[in-house]
Amino acid sequence: MAAKDARKPTQRRSPEPGSDAPRPRRRNKREEVLRQASALIARQGFDGTSMRDIASAVDMLPGSLYYHFPSKEDMLLAIHERVVTDMVADAEAAIAKGKDPWDRLERAAVSHLKGLLGSGKLVTIISPNFAEDREELNQKLKSHRRTYEEIFKRLFEDLDLPGDVDRGLLRLQFLGSLNWVPVWYNPKRKTSPKKIARSFVQAIRRDKTG
Repeated sequence: MAAKDARKPTQRRSPEPGSDAPRPRRRNKREEVLRQASALIARQGFDGTSMRDIASAVDMLPGSLYYHFPSKEDMLLAIHERVVTDMVADAEAAIAKGKDPWDRLERAAVSHLKGLLGSGKLVTIISPNFAEDREELNQKLKSHRRTYEEIFKRLFEDLDLPGDVDRGLLRLQFLGSLNWVPVWYNPKRKTSPKKIARSFVQAIRRDKTG
């Protein structure tokens, strides 16, 4: 006969209203909103995409979107931050495998190109000119990109370059060249991001170090 104080199987209690317990369905819906919104904004532009468009894409009432995001600007910030965060993580992982400063720069450039070419039209969202007509929003987007830009700043500071080289200007020229690749890139030519990045880095190395 079992003892009277034998423990009963533990039963899971439902989260109390207002608790911080995770809500998978709501979290998954937020992810879907971000995916659909990023695709629409990248394709139609920020002004050309309405909250109604986004709500229709995720089969929600327009008013329900505001549960997840207070405004379309907040939604854009979440999309932008995620894209940049992913690019930072990929770049840092690539750099960690580098053998020397030039190799690390090349690996970071490959990572950068893969991020740009693999994101499709999302590249327009992380463009420095994407929200330049909205000063407050643009400043917030810049703060996201600054973390990523610091990676390349460190890389160029470590390069063996002549003392009269303006490293900041050279870095901007290098990134500008990389950022222009999605405009002319054609995958049918079978020119890989690695080959492109290597040619860019070698051009700088030959020109600046002799």
